[in-house]
Amino acid sequence: MTPLLESEEHKSLRAAVSAFAQTHPHTLNAEDGKRLWQAAAKLGYIGVNLPEAYGGGGAGITELSLVLEELGAAGNPLLMMIVSPAICGTVIARFGTEEQKREWLPPLADGTRLMAFGITEPDAGSNSHRITTTARRDAATGDWILTGRKVFVSGVDIADATLIVGRTETVSTKEGRTGNLKPCLFIVPRDAPGFERRAIDMELNAVERQFELTLDDVRLPADALVGDEDAGLLQLFAGLNPERVMTAAFGIGMGRYALSRALEYARERTVWKTPIGAHQAIAHPLAQAHIDLELARLMMQKAAHLYDAGDDVGAGEAANMAKYAAGEACVKAVDQAVHTLGGNGLTREFGLARLITASRVARIAPVSREMILNYVSHQTLGLPKSY
Repeated sequence: MTPLLESEEHKSLRAAVSAFAQTHPHTLNAEDGKRLWQAAAKLGYIGVNLPEAYGGGGAGITELSLVLEELGAAGNPLLMMIVSPAICGTVIARFGTEEQKREWLPPLADGTRLMAFGITEPDAGSNSHRITTTARRDAATGDWILTGRKVFVSGVDIADATLIVGRTETVSTKEGRTGNLKPCLFIVPRDAPGFERRAIDMELNAVERQFELTLDDVRLPADALVGDEDAGLLQLFAGLNPERVMTAAFGIGMGRYALSRALEYARERTVWKTPIGAHQAIAHPLAQAHIDLELARLMMQKAAHLYDAGDDVGAGEAANMAKYAAGEACVKAVDQAVHTLGGNGLTREFGLARLITASRVARIAPVSREMILNYVSHQTLGLPKSY
């Protein structure tokens, strides 16, 4: 049964992470982000979800999402936590070979290595069935040869490798669609010949940069494949469900941070001898933002518990709902926080204006709210597809 209230252990973890995050400056540049990452890893926070046998904390996505939420609530979100331990670490822990686990899990847990994740393509968008990055076997050597493009891949410049989603066969139907999706995951070292990256010019103030990747006949050894090439969607969603849960944590933490700044201002800012927070026009929207964030957190916790319990189907539904709820709650909280501060909400001093753009990330990535509504419509409610 999914607990409605946090255990004492989780409360203690939340308090410890919160205290730790408050002692670090806001991660506004790569060097600050690196220091924070290493310090968090040293305390066991980065690898809390990874197996103890490989240097991790032996916990789950429940604990990792708690860590990310509290870092974000202190103004120190670490976007790569969604990618490196949650997606890549989880996939390798569940499906990797013993050699892959020994090579990657300990350094991912202790923060000495990072891994990025590449799935989105320029022409595929949210339709993973249209992935065109292909992997073919070299019959003579057994090597894999990857060809394709990826976009909006976070942190490739600071990652030691990228977990790339490709496909091993492409079948065209009469309608021209691609069928028989067989996604496979490959560990591509950052210095692999033919593996090129180009930074995307983003109007987003974040430590982690976004990249477009080109794979031009990238040759990989046979053991670069993670898991079974015939496992298909099972392996892929082993990483995508945690990604949605962690994105929810990212959004909830950001929303909580924005709300805390607004509350501080509303208590102290006085007009006509009255704090502006005493007025319902200010107080009620902030209260609504708090309620929305709390509700989103409950769904996030449900999704995380279901995933950690091994219920991939139930976790898929809950993770999508959690991501949707958190994205909406985050945007509303940031918007109301900026509105509460008025002109001050757009100044660099208060640090809220940068969140106007950043909060949209929780809405549009890794999957848009519209695609989540599509999922709920036909998977949960049983309505016919429109696509």
